[in-house]
Parts: sequence; C-alpha cells; structure tokens
Amino acid sequence: MPALFVGHGSPMNAIELNEFVTGWKNIAAYIPTPSAILCISAHWETRGTFVTAMERPRTIHDFYGFPKPLFDVDYPAPGSPALAEMTRKAIQSADVQEDHQWGLDHGCWSILNHMYPEASVPVVQLSMNQLQKPEWHYALAKELSVLRNKGVLIVGSGNMVHNLGVMNWRTPETGYDWAVEANDYFKDLIRKGDHQQLTGYQSLGKAVQQSIPTPEHFLPLLYLLGLKDDNDSLQFFNDKTIYGSISMTSVMIG
Repeated sequence: MPALFVGHGSPMNAIELNEFVTGWKNIAAYIPTPSAILCISAHWETRGTFVTAMERPRTIHDFYGFPKPLFDVDYPAPGSPALAEMTRKAIQSADVQEDHQWGLDHGCWSILNHMYPEASVPVVQLSMNQLQKPEWHYALAKELSVLRNKGVLIVGSGNMVHNLGVMNWRTPETGYDWAVEANDYFKDLIRKGDHQQLTGYQSLGKAVQQSIPTPEHFLPLLYLLGLKDDNDSLQFFNDKTIYGSISMTSVMIG
C-alpha cells in the first residue's frame, strides 16, 4: 500500500471545494482502496504513545472561531480494534497504550472527508509522543512498515511549513520568501533521500526555523520518510505555499 504525508491546512478545507481538496480526491482515486487507515495527526500530541481502539471513534471539532457548518460535520468512519492491536504489536520500541477517549481530530477527518466521503474505511489514530526527539519518531515509523503489507494506508497529516503567528491574510495565494525557500529545501532533501538532515531540521538555518516554530506539524512528515523503502517511488502533490507561511505540499510514496 502507498503511504502519504498530507498538508492539511485550514479546517475549512473539510467543507470547501478547492485545488487542495481536488488533489486529495485524485490521490484517493489513484491508490488501491485500503483495508483500513492509520493516521498520525499533528493535532494529537501525548505524553507517551497511544492508539485509538474504539469501535466508533467520535468526530472531534478541535478548533474555534469557524462557521457552524464546520462544527456540524460528522465523519462516522468505524474504528478498528484489530488495527489498533496490530499497531501495538508492530511497535517494539515503545509501550503503546490503547485509547478509548480521543476519536478523530480535524487533522484526520478534514482530509478523509474528501478522500473517502462514504466513511466506510476503518480509521485509527496513532498519537505523537511530545517527549521524544524527531529521530525517535522517524525510527518508530520504520516499525509500522509491516502494516503497509496488510493493505493499511498510513497517513501523516501536518504541514511542512506552519507558522500561524505571521500568516499573510492580504495575499493568500503566495508564500513568504523564507517559507518558499524552506519548502523547496525540504523537497530537495526528500528527493535525495537525505532523511538525516530532515530529522535534524533544527540545524538547517533561519528559513527553516521560521517555518517550524513548533514541531508538531512537521513530525508527521518524518513518519512518512521512516516508512519509505528503496523500492518506493516518490510523488509530490498540492505543492503550494499559501497565506505567507503555510505549505500545503504533500507527498506519496509507493
């Protein structure tokens, strides 16, 4: 099964029709229908590592200040206790605990709402341990690769460039020079397979530091890179930097 890193951007993408939504729909049409989906979202950080194990995960509206139609969205995909257990067994480097409280956050359902609108594919979320370094997340992802052989679509959801504090609302179709520079640098390193520099992104210079003031939206990319093997091809899509400081650039391996 291919695997994805998806730049999810604004929660409003869940109910809008735009170029990014079209990109998500096209990717879903291109890849085989998964047996289940494992999502690593920027919006579920925990102390420790957890996997959702409920039969019916709730739709979490983890945002505020948006129109009511967004809060009305329900994504009723089933959970998969079986996939949760497979995930726990696959990960040997951490003690992964079952979670029965979380559900599906907007980093997950805002994308899947367009990719699989029927909500018929089971979905499980894996949390990101906020106490661990980027190299740890990258190594953990390698342990998940066995799930790809079982038809599981693994999706990392975040944004390569994500600095909400300096967003440009006046010209939303363009990115700041430093944001575009960082995004291009990331793509170049991904093409070269230089995962060491990407896991050590904190030392990559001022443009990168401006682009990643906090790690949670970048870390899901490292999960995709950890999953990549030598036989995987690489494809970028939705490759655009918007609102000055948000990169929607997404990557598929497979």
